[in-house]
Amino acid sequence: MGILTDDMKRVIAEQKIGYVATVCADGTPNLSPKATMLVLDDDHIMFADIRSPNTAENLACMPVLEMNFIDLFSRKGYRFKGTAQYAAQGTPAYGNLLPHFEPWCELCSTFRGIITVAVERALPVTSPAYDRGATEEGLRPEWQAYYLGLAETSGHSQR
Repeated sequence: MGILTDDMKRVIAEQKIGYVATVCADGTPNLSPKATMLVLDDDHIMFADIRSPNTAENLACMPVLEMNFIDLFSRKGYRFKGTAQYAAQGTPAYGNLLPHFEPWCELCSTFRGIITVAVERALPVTSPAYDRGATEEGLRPEWQAYYLGLAETSGHSQR
């Protein structure tokens, strides 16, 4: 049995952005949003290196990272720690992984590589609101209204 549960896979698939934290050579953190996240199998998550020079450089020196995916409406998600492997464009490993990125085919020519993460630890993330008795059924409509209000006041309504 793999580390990634069906719910973890669902959250990764539904959320369009995951945040990846790596460690720079000077020991400082690097946090970078990634919007090409895919579940490869029960133990691996992958993403494309499109505009990730710091992430790729950091992983070359220290191939560990943490990824976070949060459902903004339910205020729940997951954090994943693991070891990354970089497949550079033009390598056999890259060629084997590239077909999984069909949803981003218009961007594939900009991929410098594909990063595959062997997930070693997965933990839930929940808002402190749940500690005070909030429920997903209560939080979801509250936060949907909040973000809809932002979209309407900024002129980005989805109507």
